[in-house]
Amino acid sequence: MFIFDISNPLTLILMLAATVLLIFLAQEVKKSYIGAIILFVYLVVLIMHVAQISTLSEEYRYMITTLSRCIAIDFVFVLISFFSYLWVDDIEAKATGKKSIDNSLDWFWKKI
Repeated sequence: MFIFDISNPLTLILMLAATVLLIFLAQEVKKSYIGAIILFVYLVVLIMHVAQISTLSEEYRYMITTLSRCIAIDFVFVLISFFSYLWVDDIEAKATGKKSIDNSLDWFWKKI
């Protein structure tokens, strides 16, 4: 059974670096859809890991701990990408003069 093991330190560092670079790119070009793509990818990976753990056969029960760690890491990446999407959306809205999708975090962005 193939598992995209993101609890491996090297994979985790590479995914974090790619996420940070894509967030920086989205911030520089002021396009929030890049952040939305990152969020969508991490949600798909989370769904994939949950489906794998729910359909795990008896011979692969030893992988439950690895999949559980992957799911926890997926939630962290979803949280990071969600906040980065909101942040870049706010930057894009200010640059284009449009209304942001959600202004409920204005107090948070002013403190950063």
